[in-house]
Amino acid sequence: MEEGQTMQRGRAGMWPRWLAVVATLLITGLVTAGCGSDDDDSGGGSSSKSKDEPISKLAIVAPEKGNDYGYNQQGVDAAKKIASDRGIDLEVADGSGYEDIAPILRELATSGGAEFVIAQASGYNTIAPDVAEQTGVPMIVWDNPEANKPGVTANVSTESQEGAYLAGVLAAKTSKSGNLGIVISADDTNWNKMSGGFVAGARSVDPKVKIQLAQIGQAGYADAAGGRRVTETLIANGADVIFGMGDGSSFGMLEAVERADGVQFIDVIGDKTPIDKKHVLLSSVYWDLTGIYNDAIDDIGNKSFGKKDYVIDLANNGVSLLKTDQIDAKTWKEIQATRKEIIDGKIDIPLTEKKAQVEDLIAQG
Repeated sequence: MEEGQTMQRGRAGMWPRWLAVVATLLITGLVTAGCGSDDDDSGGGSSSKSKDEPISKLAIVAPEKGNDYGYNQQGVDAAKKIASDRGIDLEVADGSGYEDIAPILRELATSGGAEFVIAQASGYNTIAPDVAEQTGVPMIVWDNPEANKPGVTANVSTESQEGAYLAGVLAAKTSKSGNLGIVISADDTNWNKMSGGFVAGARSVDPKVKIQLAQIGQAGYADAAGGRRVTETLIANGADVIFGMGDGSSFGMLEAVERADGVQFIDVIGDKTPIDKKHVLLSSVYWDLTGIYNDAIDDIGNKSFGKKDYVIDLANNGVSLLKTDQIDAKTWKEIQATRKEIIDGKIDIPLTEKKAQVEDLIAQG
């Protein structure tokens, strides 16, 4: 594989659904130029390392394509910005699937020449540490604090429930039916944490608000059809604000909301406003990964990489609530006041890392 060339890999069975989503968006003119493509290469950087930089080449491996307006794109966009800002080379291996990722990681770390690899999926968090140990190339993983090992691997964790609490406040203030829906693509740690935060935030506004929770499948991250089907069910049961979590499947959730009357959508991680032609996107629990990935590179240079977790939260702006035109000024001001209270430690948000904990929290209402 030549330096700077985007790797073209996908998982059988997952790709056809995702490609169908992208094809539909392209046909309808919804995917804007510049959001990422199969032909996108290094995304910035020069062939010679700056004297002040601890690495000369960065690589990122993502399970789905880097133009999904979600988790994959946030990671890829962060890597591109870092490479451009710091003058280092970048290799993007998006669309790498959810199965055995070891060969791709190993190739990037050896013949690919990467000196730091971002393993952009929680499903990679046990394989990547092994490959990092074998190759000597440091890698960052998600949702595995036990993976921290000096000079080898470091974990990223989130306080995503903080942003989701704000989303719950917004949803409860916006809903006319008093009925909210949560759709998750899988029993995923971050989805569970955000679901719990959302429930707590909504209940802080209206203790009697009805909340429905539905899961697409075991690993329905890219299942757009499933996302549409499950969301339609919640809407049929009266939900008029949908909080959806699920990479490619979120396009199906958004489509279901667009087809309904008087329903709005709260997304996660990315910003879908460029494709929100029906003006149903109320907000998103937005993640900015640039800061933590920059910090990781700095720590490689100062020999402290792997000694701590990297965390995104409200305080460091790694997590925020996206402001859209659908949110009125009064509500936004109230949300910002709540944000400050969370940062100041005045609001206790439940930590629900397991789906059963979310279900128990919902049942308490």
